[in-house]
Amino acid sequence: MPSDRPGADHAAFELDRGVSVDDAASHLDGLGVSVEWLDGALCLRDPDGFGIELVPYATPDDPRPAIARSTTTLPGFHPRKLGHINSLTGDLAGLTEFYCDALGMRLTDRLGDEGCWLHLGADHHTVALVGKGQYHFHHLAFELTDWGELRVALDHLAQHGRWLAWGPVRHALGQNLAAYVRIPEEECMVELYSDMEQLAADHEPRTWPDDAHSSNTWGILPPRSYFRFDAEAVDWERQGLEALGHPLPA
Repeated sequence: MPSDRPGADHAAFELDRGVSVDDAASHLDGLGVSVEWLDGALCLRDPDGFGIELVPYATPDDPRPAIARSTTTLPGFHPRKLGHINSLTGDLAGLTEFYCDALGMRLTDRLGDEGCWLHLGADHHTVALVGKGQYHFHHLAFELTDWGELRVALDHLAQHGRWLAWGPVRHALGQNLAAYVRIPEEECMVELYSDMEQLAADHEPRTWPDDAHSSNTWGILPPRSYFRFDAEAVDWERQGLEALGHPLPA
């Protein structure tokens, strides 16, 4: 439904090799999930209303890694890929079940009773869900090569007036180095990360304690504003008022 409200509308997932769009449509129909066809792709919404697009598997024109290909241009730092998305939800169990049953994701880890991290391949997570009482898209995450490229990216963003809502941090859950850039125009954040944990084929889900160390082995939990997107919270965060001892208003 068209809306003037800013924010993320949907995420697209490429189907696995050998799984056709018709196969996916049949699977979703069997689960009673409504879908629409658009330009050869399937469009649906998860139980929180967030859009999902399923596109056919596409064989790359050149299967070699980018570093091995000839080019006439050399761009500056750029993400390797869009690695994962994270949403807040009021129904953690129901949304986790949907992504596992309808989209074939597998549970990687739980953070106490507050969060579930889900994966498709070897990366620790493709989707992360955090129970916060209501739905809100939280962040999309771009993978950079290493800490050096993260430093260049964060310096570049600072020169353009952007700031970090949290980070840099080292997550225990996921292992990744991460920094979260506030995007007030879209009521979301962008995570820049590297060094994500790679899972073994026989990975078994783990339950982590819901404490500061699981979230950030280097230090503290995020400020309360990290989970909010209203103008007051963004202003509080930009001025560093929580750090100065001023509680964030409810």
